[in-house]
Amino acid sequence: MYSFDEILDIVNLEIEKISYNHYTPKTLFDPISYILSLGGKRVRPALSLMACNLYQEDVTPAIPIALGIEVFHNFTLLHDDLMDRADVRRGKPTVHIKWDDNTAVLSGDAMLIEAYKEIAKVNPKYLLPILDLFSVTATEICCGQQLDMEFEKRMDVTIPEYIEMIRLKTAVLLGCALKEGAIICGADDADADHLYDFGIKIGLAFQLKDDLLDVYGDAESFGKRIGGDILCNKKTFLLINALADESAKRELIGWFDKKDFIEAEKIKAVTAIYDRLNLKQKSEKLITEYYEKAIVCLKQINIDDSRKKILYDVAESLMFRNS
Repeated sequence: MYSFDEILDIVNLEIEKISYNHYTPKTLFDPISYILSLGGKRVRPALSLMACNLYQEDVTPAIPIALGIEVFHNFTLLHDDLMDRADVRRGKPTVHIKWDDNTAVLSGDAMLIEAYKEIAKVNPKYLLPILDLFSVTATEICCGQQLDMEFEKRMDVTIPEYIEMIRLKTAVLLGCALKEGAIICGADDADADHLYDFGIKIGLAFQLKDDLLDVYGDAESFGKRIGGDILCNKKTFLLINALADESAKRELIGWFDKKDFIEAEKIKAVTAIYDRLNLKQKSEKLITEYYEKAIVCLKQINIDDSRKKILYDVAESLMFRNS
């Protein structure tokens, strides 16, 4: 079996091979090459290859899935950054900052099309289930993003609503990557479903950790500005819990209503509220719960544990990451 580093090497090599030089105008495709060049964890495409590698040594059949999912994921980031007015992605200027808003929209649209073109390269025997799951997942992610935007205007978002939003926006793509990697290698339906559920649970833990790092992480290793969610009043697990406390809610609304403020002061004040309510610890507890549920799903897959070790390791690394 491949090691995690070997899987990542394959993913990165295949992504480097992607070229849009044959297209014109270059101004449409340069932003695509730019955002793909920024790197990232490449967790989603790697999961596709890892799932395939559970069943066979040759991971080549899963490469179109891996590339399609990574191009699609970066398309969502490009549009998310625009909607969030984010100025930094992986330590570099976002596409709408480096170019402009219209370019970000249109280049993102082109990325979505290119993602489908990659997916369409899979073995025709499995194309229909692969394409169906990918399309359902793509729609779910759009639903998750819409909910995320709607939550910005609401003060009554519940924790179950938030969990459903991040399931749609983040977790389903991890589940899709794993299940499609298994399907393309002929895994049975039960195993494919357990892998999907593993991806959902670890995806929920991943997003909760991301929200936590946005407040408590290190800016250099995180690759994004610390406190960005606080500045835009983003409804995260931390903020939703804080709003459930009447005293904290009054203080938070005071910050929400301010038009002019020093950003560092707002970040410090809101973080202090989270600290007072022990929300960091509460978040870490929920992350651990989803991690443990993910491990249960992984144990149900009918493959020897020695072959599943790489997925156990990935789950653990996502659980205890600092970036």
